[in-house]
Amino acid sequence: MTSNVSQNHAAPTTSASPAASHALTRLDKPVRIGIDVMGGDHAPDAIIKGCALALEDLHPGDCLVLVGPEKMIREILAERGISPSDPRIEVVDATEVIQMGETPSKAVRSKVNSSIVKLHAMGAEGHPNRCDVVLSAGNTGACVAAAMLHMRRLPGVIRPGIAVTIPLFHGPLILIDAGANPEPKPEHLAQYGIMADELAKDVLKIAKPRVALMNIGAEEEKGTDMIKEARDLLRAAPGMNYIGFIEGRDFFEGAADVVVTDGLVGNTLLKAAEGMARAMMKAIVGEILAYDPMLALQFEPIVKALYKKNDYHEYGGAPLLGVNGACMIAHGSSEPRTIRAAIRNSRTFVQSGVNEAIVRRLAESGSARAAAAINSSANAAALVPNNLASDPTSPAAPTIRSQEIARP
Repeated sequence: MTSNVSQNHAAPTTSASPAASHALTRLDKPVRIGIDVMGGDHAPDAIIKGCALALEDLHPGDCLVLVGPEKMIREILAERGISPSDPRIEVVDATEVIQMGETPSKAVRSKVNSSIVKLHAMGAEGHPNRCDVVLSAGNTGACVAAAMLHMRRLPGVIRPGIAVTIPLFHGPLILIDAGANPEPKPEHLAQYGIMADELAKDVLKIAKPRVALMNIGAEEEKGTDMIKEARDLLRAAPGMNYIGFIEGRDFFEGAADVVVTDGLVGNTLLKAAEGMARAMMKAIVGEILAYDPMLALQFEPIVKALYKKNDYHEYGGAPLLGVNGACMIAHGSSEPRTIRAAIRNSRTFVQSGVNEAIVRRLAESGSARAAAAINSSANAAALVPNNLASDPTSPAAPTIRSQEIARP
């Protein structure tokens, strides 16, 4: 079960130059950012406080659209000295709240006046009060369901996936999927790799991201039939720097820039990593204090530096890639600084033009697969004896079915 991913592939090439981006980067136009005030464990106070902090980061013309109980929102804004006539803030009234424990599909259908449903409706094309990007730290399943219902999917996308940027010692890594699709098909995983590859190029500015597929071993014969089929699709994707399988133990070693997995494994891995990081920090500090309290003062700057470098709060907001618009999902335990970072990252996502690049890449991938299907069928036909190939009624005669060619 020895992994060779990190040994066989060089570190990624990064560039801060716009030329390194393959996306159709938009002009720095004003951005309307919709925010679910009632989403998250610490809502509404932490959300509104984060919005207040984010006002300092807005560009001219930008606007934060706060969705939730209007009276309550305006009262909290007044307490923070923010004028109701501030042009940088709009308030949209939403009288219902979808709680964390509610069944997503049922809640989205029954609570049409909830902050999550109203927010994602405003993220859809054609809405009179449309937002360029929507952000929520609320019920993740409800956010995904509402986005699918109102915003729909980008052309060519089968299932959207949550792409989380994880801070590591070697630099940021994108994990997809982090919970939107716990039972994916091979085609879903292949598209996740393509979409996250574009995100890494156009937002993280990694010129040639190393894309790996999570598996129980790095050897080619390991894994389920579904994983192996996803591997073949990723390997064949045009423009993809696919480097092979990756094991959980290599995840934190900088062996890849993008890791593709199903939503169940991705979400479990993400939360296990968060818990382990907190436990390790507490253990280190506890041992230092027990050994010599004075030594703790010397180590304090080091511990703080490590924490800051690996602080997920700085990477607040994970895009739901594949929806026709921009939907950002924040951590349920988001603090004000998490929301501030999420708002900043939301703006960056909109301006990067990732969605346009995803549509183009998926079209290229679909064309390549269709051509491969035709060539494969033509090769098979060449192997059939002439008397069989000339008889279309023969059971041995190969046929090309339209659904096979168009299969994503």
